[in-house]
Amino acid sequence: MSAHYRYNVEILHLLVSPAHAYFGRAKDGAADVPTSDARSAKVVAGKGIVGDRFFGKAAHMDAAVTLFAIEALEAMAAGLGAGPFNPLVTRRNVILRGAHLAPLLGQDFALEAGGTRVEFHGGRPAHPCAWMNEVLAPGGHAAMRGRGGIRCRAVSSGTLCRGPAVLVSPVPLDPGQAGVPTLLRPSRLP
Repeated sequence: MSAHYRYNVEILHLLVSPAHAYFGRAKDGAADVPTSDARSAKVVAGKGIVGDRFFGKAAHMDAAVTLFAIEALEAMAAGLGAGPFNPLVTRRNVILRGAHLAPLLGQDFALEAGGTRVEFHGGRPAHPCAWMNEVLAPGGHAAMRGRGGIRCRAVSSGTLCRGPAVLVSPVPLDPGQAGVPTLLRPSRLP
């Protein structure tokens, strides 16, 4: 990866869950599944996060790891007059502060944290589901459209740790746009 831009970010949360919590009808409530806000998470190239529900699943190889900007959740809470929201209910794996993610669709980029560099490919937008109306607030689903983060393929292996990190990007990013909704379209790039 020939990246030219480095941005200081913070990894706030690392969600690892072996099962899906949101399926069926929202009125029936979320499934009671073990979910951890891990201090660190091991990423395996081509498979995702060890112990997570998408790890090694063929249908999810190009989208096994989700990245999400906390600024989006903060903007949604303000816009809905609700919150603060628990970021773990979004079910995104890597929750960052200061990360403008939309331009990374179709791009190879990296997160450097705790002395480790993990490379990703930005595959497609992480669209919200109707469950956001239940777990965040009424209107949460619509508020999250265009700012649900990105789903990525793990290109290299390594361990991500909560705390200060560097987002290495081949394209310029604007951290001030981290919580702003964007028209995200799936990339057709390899």
